[in-house]
Amino acid sequence: MEHQPFFTNDAIVFGILMLCLGFVFYTENIKKGFWKTFYKYIPALLMCYLIPAIFNSLGLISADVSKTYFIASRYLLPASLVLLTISIDLKAIFNLGPKALIMFLTGTVGIIIGGPLAILLISAFSPETVGGAGFDAVWRGLATLAGSWIGGGANQAAMLEIYEFNQELYGGMVLVDIVVANIWMAILLLGIGKRKKIDQWLKADNTAIDALQERVQAFSEKTSRNPTLTDLIVILSIAFVAVGIAHFGSEHISAFLKTNFEAVSDTKSALSSFGSGFFWLISIATLIGVLLSFTKAKNYEGAGASKIGSVFIYILVATIGMKMDLGKILENPGLILIGIVWMAIHAGLLIGIAKLIKAPYFFLAVGSQANVGGAASAPVVAAAFHPSLATVGALLAVFGYVVGTYGAILCAELMRIVAVG
Repeated sequence: MEHQPFFTNDAIVFGILMLCLGFVFYTENIKKGFWKTFYKYIPALLMCYLIPAIFNSLGLISADVSKTYFIASRYLLPASLVLLTISIDLKAIFNLGPKALIMFLTGTVGIIIGGPLAILLISAFSPETVGGAGFDAVWRGLATLAGSWIGGGANQAAMLEIYEFNQELYGGMVLVDIVVANIWMAILLLGIGKRKKIDQWLKADNTAIDALQERVQAFSEKTSRNPTLTDLIVILSIAFVAVGIAHFGSEHISAFLKTNFEAVSDTKSALSSFGSGFFWLISIATLIGVLLSFTKAKNYEGAGASKIGSVFIYILVATIGMKMDLGKILENPGLILIGIVWMAIHAGLLIGIAKLIKAPYFFLAVGSQANVGGAASAPVVAAAFHPSLATVGALLAVFGYVVGTYGAILCAELMRIVAVG
């Protein structure tokens, strides 16, 4: 049984998370002395993620007990996607070109081939780590990781059903998922602070990304005004009415598809992710934001719509950080090592292709996170570059849901061949 954290009341937990965010933003704004040097090397976003992880590791708070992550991912994330998308220039997004999609698919291929290669490498010196027979076979458990790292939670659950891994051992795979995926996200966030140097090394052309940021910035400045109480209420009204519509739509669409299509209701089917309410929640919220960008609602960007959206994103980052237990990193070294080797292959392939096609670090980071982190964290990483880019992360993550189960089945079958053969 899990140890109870010191603070179990969600109001207190939320207060602690807001204290973390307030501390980071206040110290980041100090332009001299220790803090200036500190934030020169450590991005503020990484600190918003790491401090809650430290509190979780010390047993002060726990994502297992708190509902703050659920609230942030189900209510604040779709609201932020609407507000960050409301002023989007769709033409400029398409002008980003095919490199975003190429890097996303490279990330997918990296996960598919990374699993079997990791098993091969680890089995050379520790065959018992990748062994197991029947439903206890390690490759079956790793299949759930493939589902999570290409699509998300729905795909992971589908893989658990398809390959019938022993559920008593499943906790170990969830641990690998959380530890390795969060270490990788921390590395990506760290890279954001060094993105200019990385882009120079990749010989990347950032023209389209810079143009998109400049267009959003210019529009924001053109419509900029001191927001009135009415402005703020209307912005929150737009955001949360859209969240309500997205929840209503996601419940009914997923229920309709599950009721009328056996392939969607069957948890062993590759189409089961279309029955995921979260998949439709993110898709509908993003679509509403895009549709609103063609209306006068986009003028609320000048009153701070994307700033409020960014606040919601940072709250989500803090709740994601709370899921990371730094003390568990060495709990199951064999499985963790498989996960690290697997993620290293994914990262290596991404870096190689980025260098080859001269793709900016933005496409590398968001392409990877749309696979590994899914819809909850891809927009976070994208928005860390610029709030206007959150939509790119959301769109790629939705695409990840669609290909997730197919890619994971291919990966699992390759792992079966390697492990059994």
